Amino acid sequence: MEIGLIHIYCGNGKGKTTAAMGLGMRCAGRKNKVLLTQFLKDNNTGELVSIEKLNEYFHVVKGAPMKDWFNCLDKEGQEEVIKEHRDRFLSITKKAIDENYDLLILDETMAALNYGVLELDTVLEFLKNKPKNLEVVLTGRNPNQKLIDIANYVSEINPIKHPFEEGIPSRIGIEM
Repeated sequence: MEIGLIHIYCGNGKGKTTAAMGLGMRCAGRKNKVLLTQFLKDNNTGELVSIEKLNEYFHVVKGAPMKDWFNCLDKEGQEEVIKEHRDRFLSITKKAIDENYDLLILDETMAALNYGVLELDTVLEFLKNKPKNLEVVLTGRNPNQKLIDIANYVSEINPIKHPFEEGIPSRIGIEM
């Protein structure tokens, strides 16, 4: 990339991760290097299965799978998640820089920040000092205003109607 910009996909609607993955697939399709990690997720989504087939250009760094929702974990479980996520954030941002990736996707960064799993100052420091050619995508609900201010793109995805309201549960291949 000549100029790497910062994207935020936020809002309460379905599709933030899917939008980030779509951008990653577009980028990889043009033979650019893409690096992805997901915070506070269980590593069991359909997108990850598809990405494995693009492994020449699209790489995933998986974290320890979440055993439960973060706020349902006991103090010890939360401390383990915090340590693993903070270490992974530092290692993946270093990898993106050292290995000259074109696009870095940090899925569910906002949730990790909102729960205190990641530290805002650390994320902002990385974004302010990232290589000029590295494109970065952050996803999740309720981004901090400081992130909105530093971003070049902020896209909000909000639900107008969702099948969950009709009692239809998440479906493999569509919502997960």
